[in-house]
Amino acid sequence: MLLNFLLVIVGVALVLWGADKMTDGAVALATKMKIPEIVIGLTIVAIGTSMPEFVVSLMSALSGRSAIAVGNVLGSNIFNVLLIVGLTAIVCPMVISKNTVKKDIPFAVAGSVLLFIFAFDTYIARWEAAVLFAGFIAFMVYTIRQAKNGNLEPAAADDNEPKKEMPVWKALVFMVLGISCLVFGSDLFVDNASEIAAAWGVSQAIIGLTIVALGTSLPELATSIVAARKGQSALAIGNVVGSNVFNIFMIVGITGLISPMQAEGITMVDLGVMLGSILALWFFSFTKYKVERWEGVVLTLSTVAYMSWLIYNAVTGATA
Repeated sequence: MLLNFLLVIVGVALVLWGADKMTDGAVALATKMKIPEIVIGLTIVAIGTSMPEFVVSLMSALSGRSAIAVGNVLGSNIFNVLLIVGLTAIVCPMVISKNTVKKDIPFAVAGSVLLFIFAFDTYIARWEAAVLFAGFIAFMVYTIRQAKNGNLEPAAADDNEPKKEMPVWKALVFMVLGISCLVFGSDLFVDNASEIAAAWGVSQAIIGLTIVALGTSLPELATSIVAARKGQSALAIGNVVGSNVFNIFMIVGITGLISPMQAEGITMVDLGVMLGSILALWFFSFTKYKVERWEGVVLTLSTVAYMSWLIYNAVTGATA
C-alpha cells in the first residue's frame, strides 16, 4: 500500500513535469514555424494528452468492458470542461479568440450532441462509430485548412520575457519527452490510485467514473494550467477543446469501429452533464471572449456537485 502511495506521487510529478516541457516545446515550435498556438493546442497537444483516454478506452473495450470505455470518455470530457477550465480560469482568466468560440468549440458541442444521441440507447454500433470517426477527419481537415489559409493569428513570442530561441529539434524533443511523461505518469496514477481505492472497498463503478476519468484527464489539467500561467491561453483552451473533440470523435470512433460498445450504467444525468458542461463553456466564452475567475468558480463547483451525486448514487445503489 505504501508503494502505491509513492507511485501515485511519482505519477503526479511526472505529469506536472511533462506538461511543463511539452508546453515549452509546443510554444517554441509554434513560434518558430509561425503556426498559430491554437492549432498546436487543437492537434498535437490535444492528441498527446488524449493518449491515456485512448489507451484505457481501447483496452477496456477489447477486454469486454466497453461501459468503462464510454464512461471514461464521458467522465474525461466532463472533467476537461468543469474541472480543468474551471481551475485554470481561477488561476488565470482565459482569453478565447472569436475563431475558437465561433468555429472550434461548436465542433466539441456537435460531438457531445452526437454522443448523447448515440449513447442514449446504451449501445454504440459500428455505423455510429464510423460517423464519429468521420467527424474526426473533418475536424482535422478544417483545422489544417484554417492554418494554411492564414485565418488564425500566428503564435507570438512573449515580449515582456525575452528568451533564447529554441531550435526545432529541441522543441520536438521537449514535446515527445513531455507527452511520454504525461502518458506514463497518468498511467501510474490510475493504476495505483485504483488499487488503493479497491483495497479500501470502493466500487468499480466509482473507480471508473472518478479515479480513471480524473487520472486520464491529468495531462490536460497540468498542461492547461501550466500554459495559462505562462500566458498561453490559446494553447490552454485549444488543449481542452481539442481533447474533447478527440475523445468523442477519435477515441469512441476508433474503439467503436474495432468493437461495438455497450454502455450500461451510463445514465441520462452523465450524458446531460457532459452536454451541459460544453454548452456552459460556449456560453461563458461569448462573454467578452474570456472565461473569468467567477465563471471558473462556477465550473469547479459544478464538478464538486457532479462528483457528490456520483458518490451518493453509487453508495445508495450499493446498499439498496
